[in-house]
Amino acid sequence: MTFLDDPVCDGCGLAMSYASAERCLSCLAKPRAFGRARAACVYDEHSRDLILKLKHADRTDLAGLFARWLSRSGAELLGEADAVVPVPVHRARLLTRRYNQAAEIARPLARTAGIQYLPDALIRKRDTASQGGKSASGRKRNVAAAFAVPPGKRKQIEGRRIVLVDDVLTTGATAEGCARALLAAGAASVSLSVVARVTETQARPI
Repeated sequence: MTFLDDPVCDGCGLAMSYASAERCLSCLAKPRAFGRARAACVYDEHSRDLILKLKHADRTDLAGLFARWLSRSGAELLGEADAVVPVPVHRARLLTRRYNQAAEIARPLARTAGIQYLPDALIRKRDTASQGGKSASGRKRNVAAAFAVPPGKRKQIEGRRIVLVDDVLTTGATAEGCARALLAAGAASVSLSVVARVTETQARPI
């Protein structure tokens, strides 16, 4: 397992070879809707196996392990946050999978950090196709306008600093869509905490 330690890009969590700059060239050229991001480890054959076990093989016992990883890698983000929100899955997919892997990680993470857990503050309005195998632009189109904060949940979000939790960061399209929805609902800021992130040179679909 290749864990990510400083120096990393403050904007996307990418490992950097030197600490003279806070952000990578990509984040400087095109800032994201989520202000900061941290990943616990690199997405490779080792982390991929564990993540897919949680996602597709009912290994919810791994969620606590991932939450501990995120409490370390995302400690700075959590220390500044008011609430934790998981990236949602559509209700149709929830019926077949029976749980949301991001929520399974976010729940113990919020408890450990001592901040509020908001499991249903963000919804996926439509059942988007899998992001696997899609290009960066294809991923962005796939999740365009897919996320929203229900009107009855806006008061939970307004003026608050949110940490968004997911399992993997690839192009950032999903996290970007979620962050935009949270900011549109009045969030003061949105940061991202994930278990693993791909490197710039990786092209393997998830």
